[in-house]
Amino acid sequence: MFRNRADAGHRLAQRLIGYANREDVIVLGLPRGGVPVAFEVARQLRVALDILLVRKVGAPGQPELAMGAIASGGITILDHQLIRHLNINEQELALTVAREEEELRRREQLYKDVRKVKEIRDRCAIVVDDGIATGASMLAAIEVLHSQKPSKIIVAAPVAPPYAEREIKAVVDEFICLYVSEYFPAVGFFYHDFSQVGDEEVRSFLSHATYFVDPDA
Repeated sequence: MFRNRADAGHRLAQRLIGYANREDVIVLGLPRGGVPVAFEVARQLRVALDILLVRKVGAPGQPELAMGAIASGGITILDHQLIRHLNINEQELALTVAREEEELRRREQLYKDVRKVKEIRDRCAIVVDDGIATGASMLAAIEVLHSQKPSKIIVAAPVAPPYAEREIKAVVDEFICLYVSEYFPAVGFFYHDFSQVGDEEVRSFLSHATYFVDPDA
């Protein structure tokens, strides 16, 4: 059990210490909940921090049940088996995806002025979230990253179920998870404090990360 996201980030950083103080390493948090974890990892490793924008596509009437995910660059990943099981028609699916695309564009604009866009090509990218449930958001993030040609992709998360671990391990160079649990009611179950992270908090984390490394690195 983790006290909060900072505690989870602290523990993840200990497992990633071999990547400390490297200019070719960049930590990428998944907004919003993954950003406080990524911030702590980047702070302790003293490496660059940025975000990787993805949006979970929740099922109609069950927003916490992910039936897919979208990411910047037109990436869409859908769980067609779940969509069929829930009897979601094409119109419902299209409306849900369009709504998440609009939110993704809103966040791109909202965070733009506090991000220093960094080149990912030929760098070691460490993708961090506060936990992995279905794996849809992380898989979308990984697909985005592959198109940017990093030298290595590492996924780091405090907790995940075994099936998500298997799927992610198959498409990245390294997967680091502190706790793989068969019993997985929700990511928040593994935290004492799982308060919602707001947009202004994300902006603050990004603004305060600039001192971790040389800003021109």
